[in-house]
Amino acid sequence: MRVLIIGGTGLISTEITRQLLARGDEVTHFNRGKTPNRAGEGARVISGDRKQYAEFEARMADSRWDAVIDMIGFVPEDAASLIRAFEGRAKHVVFCSTVCVYGGPLSRLPATEEEPRTPVSTYGANKGACEDALLAAYRQSGFPVTIIRPSHTYGEGGGIVHSLGACTQYIDRIRRGLPVVVHGDGSSLWASCHISDVARAFVNSLGNARCFGEAYHVTGETWMNWNEYAEGVAEAVGGTAVPVHIPTDLLVKLAPTETGMTRDIFQYHSVFNNAKAREHLGFSQQVPWIEGVRRTVAWLDEQGRVEQSTEEDLDSRIISAWQRLSDSMAV
Repeated sequence: MRVLIIGGTGLISTEITRQLLARGDEVTHFNRGKTPNRAGEGARVISGDRKQYAEFEARMADSRWDAVIDMIGFVPEDAASLIRAFEGRAKHVVFCSTVCVYGGPLSRLPATEEEPRTPVSTYGANKGACEDALLAAYRQSGFPVTIIRPSHTYGEGGGIVHSLGACTQYIDRIRRGLPVVVHGDGSSLWASCHISDVARAFVNSLGNARCFGEAYHVTGETWMNWNEYAEGVAEAVGGTAVPVHIPTDLLVKLAPTETGMTRDIFQYHSVFNNAKAREHLGFSQQVPWIEGVRRTVAWLDEQGRVEQSTEEDLDSRIISAWQRLSDSMAV
């Protein structure tokens, strides 16, 4: 199979590339060449900027692909260009979207692909607009598109998110048994999925006509609250989880830059029904959460990317301020 990946060097697309190459597919990346390739040898690279729409579409004019996977489509203009570039030139187009198209709180748990959309972030709203354009093209002209909506995907090449974003001091603090900030009371539900499982769903979708015009959740299937999340990280790294619960509204005011994901996503229950992907894509979560964390942290350690915590880091400052406030309110 001749597969073009628009992007190709990100967290999920690196693993997609590895799996495609392992099964003998011919893989080409289209990207600007600014992110190192971690997938190893084997993928051809076409250098270019997909945001230069006219140039991108002209370069694709004489191409033919069994499948195209768009990993870096973020705004409606990207989707419109994707349609123009590959209408009649690709047998299948797979678009990487996100569960952020729904916003929060969800109307039911676990949410299905028919969940009403009330996105709370520009990112989610734009991804939803991309989906709408692509699915309209399918209905109008048979454009062979499939939408895949991951949630939190983690693994080697990335990090471990938490209430204060993605800084790796969180790992160091848990290793040392230092307290870590957890939003609210830590009871909102969450699920994470390792890159190898998410990538497999993308790979399995390719060339499957049953998937045309469909959208799929590809998300973690082991539900946990944020207290259990921290406990899992502690078990994986040989540390201790000591959560300090801070009201979400206050936390967002104290660290508005670092708490964007907490404000838009983490404070709500965020679990999804993957039954459709299991049936159509053969999706399943095969890498347990704790094992996935071990692999991810091992990679971070190898790269020297786990930052050391200090008395002046954000966790420490917020926890100290919260303790002072709590003490001042004690009767």
